[in-house]
Amino acid sequence: MSETQSAEDAVEGKLQAFIDAVEDSETYQQFMAANQQLENDDEAMELLNEYRQKQRQMQMNFDQSLMEDLQEIQNEMSENKTIQQHKAAQTELVELLQETNDVISEPLGMEFAQSTGGGCC
Repeated sequence: MSETQSAEDAVEGKLQAFIDAVEDSETYQQFMAANQQLENDDEAMELLNEYRQKQRQMQMNFDQSLMEDLQEIQNEMSENKTIQQHKAAQTELVELLQETNDVISEPLGMEFAQSTGGGCC
């Protein structure tokens, strides 16, 4: 086995350990629990689906009454405990992943999770 292959195997092994650590974290576990709770809450899911549908309609054709409907749904969503718990858990998970990105990026001297846009030209 070449040194390059050994180094790549080591990176893959440590990457899997990192993934396992994230999955074992309280932040990730709370997000998954909030996600499951959201999926099981028919009222919350109906609000989210209605909101997404109105957003799509707004993208196709702006209409003041659609905007008012969206604002009303947003108000209902802000009062829905399940949606708010999911949003908070998602925010905490994103913050954890951003902090992780920062820790990895610093010694590399470049933004680790930065998209380069693909392609060479």
